[in-house]
Amino acid sequence: MKEKTLERCVKLLLDIMYYSGCIVCITLPITLRYLAKYYTAFQEDYFAMCILFFAAGAFAVMIIGELRKMFRTVLDENCFIQQNVESLKKMGYYSIAASIATAIRLFFAITPSTVVIIIIFFIAGLFSFVLSKVFQQAVNYKQENDLTI
Repeated sequence: MKEKTLERCVKLLLDIMYYSGCIVCITLPITLRYLAKYYTAFQEDYFAMCILFFAAGAFAVMIIGELRKMFRTVLDENCFIQQNVESLKKMGYYSIAASIATAIRLFFAITPSTVVIIIIFFIAGLFSFVLSKVFQQAVNYKQENDLTI
């Protein structure tokens, strides 16, 4: 019973993150215009900041979208499939792209949190690529076993 509760909570969390991420990306120009009253970096480079924050946010939302796809296979109790291998590869590319978009922000405003975000996205991208290789091996073993039976 606890497993089903955990699965429902994770699914709800992923759904909330996905839809709220979409809303944040859509409302970004308004939000940054408001924040520009308090931060000079947003005043001086408003257009560039909009583009860079939107790019990083869009890639983050796309990562969550892939996680939602993968989670559906967990709920179906069939996670070692080629679709999840492809999702992990996409998540790797999206993570690296988000780290690059965030790294470009360093030309406009250098903050410790920006550097941390770059490192986290970069490591997450590398981890996704490695995990895709692990999942590919699991898919291969599963296919071999299915042929044996």
